[in-house]
Amino acid sequence: MSPPKIDRAGVAPELRKLERRLFLRNSLSLGGLSLLSGCALDDNASVEHALSLMSRFTDRMQALLFSRQRLAREFDPSRITHPFPFNAYYDESDVRLVETSSWRLEVSGLVSDKSPWSVARFRTLPQKRQITRHICVEGWSAIGDWSGVPLSVFLQHVGADLRARYVNFRCFDDYSTSIDMATALHPQTIMALDFGGNPLPPAYGAPMKIRIPTKLGYKNPKYLASIEVTNHFPGGYWEDQGYDWFGGS
Repeated sequence: MSPPKIDRAGVAPELRKLERRLFLRNSLSLGGLSLLSGCALDDNASVEHALSLMSRFTDRMQALLFSRQRLAREFDPSRITHPFPFNAYYDESDVRLVETSSWRLEVSGLVSDKSPWSVARFRTLPQKRQITRHICVEGWSAIGDWSGVPLSVFLQHVGADLRARYVNFRCFDDYSTSIDMATALHPQTIMALDFGGNPLPPAYGAPMKIRIPTKLGYKNPKYLASIEVTNHFPGGYWEDQGYDWFGGS
């Protein structure tokens, strides 16, 4: 008899809470964290609140250190990982397929042109290739060959308010994440349409993936359905469960 299938999406939040408490126990004294957070750490709710405050502090520090001029390392084609691993909060057999010819990216928020975009329309914009390392928060990494439209080019093309604070992404596999505008305008942040010189396969996010080599893997959404420019903090699938929002690599 085969072992029962584990609902990874269901257990992930509880595993994350356990991970956070183990981090607290192993790396900081309760007294030290109390001083940093101003909290009395006498129950789980207090610990979660203190860690949330520290996470927001970490986000602010990462944002201050971030520079649009500092590039992630790019690699020679000989360094590409074969095969590049599939990664999601579900099994590869559960990937939701979408017909590329009928797919349209929804555009909303603080932009002048909210008309939907097809893959064919995206291919009329300048394309950029990068061979960069994907770094997963779980501890592994892999080097891939990505090509697509720089997000900065697209935002300017649709008349986005580049003074806005956030760009929010929603995906047709029910995933979501968001980034700050500085990261959106970084030259290596691209709307990837191709992998290895061919259209993205379903396992890697077809028809579009946001590739951000300056961020950890969970900040690189696949199966993109919509993009929103906003000043309202959007959060994200994993971020709402305790992961750092900035997520720099």
